[in-house]
Amino acid sequence: MNGATVAVVAIICWAIVSIFRGGHVLGKKDTLKIQRLEAESLKMTEQLNSMNERVAVLEKIVTDEKYNLNKEFENLKK
Repeated sequence: MNGATVAVVAIICWAIVSIFRGGHVLGKKDTLKIQRLEAESLKMTEQLNSMNERVAVLEKIVTDEKYNLNKEFENLKK
C-alpha cells in the first residue's frame, strides 16, 4: 500500500469509529448551533400557530352578518 491509500483507510476508520461512539462528525459548536436553530424553529412554530388562531378569529368577525350590516350602516351615515 502506498501512503495515500493508508491515509484514506485511516480517515474512513476514524469516521466509522466516531459515528459508532456517538460523537458523529459534528463538533461542539455545530451541536450548539443546531440546538439554537431547533429552539428558534419551535418558537417560530408557536408564533405561527398563534397567528393562525388570530386570523381565524378575525375571519369569523369579518364574515359575520352583523359586522357587514354595521358596516353598511356606517357607509350610509357618510
